Amino acid sequence: MSDSPRRSEPPLSSEAAKPAANIPSATPAAAAKSKGPLVMVETAFLASAASLMWVINLYFPPGPLLRILFPVPIALVYLRWNARAAWMATLVSGLLLGILIGPPRSVLFLVPYGVLGVQLGFLWRRRAGWLISIVIGAILMTFGIFFRIWLLSWMAGEDLWGYLVAQITQILDWVANRLLDWGLVTLGALGEPSMTAIQVAAIGMVFLSSLVYLFTVHIAAWLVLERLGTPMSQPPQWVQALLDE
Repeated sequence: MSDSPRRSEPPLSSEAAKPAANIPSATPAAAAKSKGPLVMVETAFLASAASLMWVINLYFPPGPLLRILFPVPIALVYLRWNARAAWMATLVSGLLLGILIGPPRSVLFLVPYGVLGVQLGFLWRRRAGWLISIVIGAILMTFGIFFRIWLLSWMAGEDLWGYLVAQITQILDWVANRLLDWGLVTLGALGEPSMTAIQVAAIGMVFLSSLVYLFTVHIAAWLVLERLGTPMSQPPQWVQALLDE
């Protein structure tokens, strides 16, 4: 009895023979959609952290440490995600503080620290130099300080700018007396400073303090973000040499 002839199987088509690795696992839209919850969770967490630092510093001030870190969580949101997430974190922080301590004090956080965090994240993500980000941040911080002086003056019903000018006048008088005591200037060389000169000196001192503050913020942020694996603009060589020591 002879065996029945075997039927030949049809060859595989070229489309079926292609490896499965060529099939895309997910579309870009699906990948972006899968990151949506992560963006929301991180934004909410860092916004809560920024608000908590502000509340702790308000009621239990531990010194300048927390103040240095005020804009860092918002900047971290920008570095990890995008500008929209950073602005959302700023808005959420303002809403949380408005519920916890009232709208006026929440505005004092948003201006300048919330806006400053977005500005720093924008420049750090584009690897701007420290000099550029510090100067721009100091200008923004200076405007924010004068906005806070105006808002607090309006809330308290007092002229806080006049109080600041009076303090600057006392500082200038003290400096003039020291120069006279050391014999660096004569008595007739120093006249009575004008109000315009005093106000310019006040603005200059506020800007100088803002420069120092932004420099410390950059150092603290660089130390923190390097450990979190989120790089920012690299410091100048002399700063990095001091930190390495």
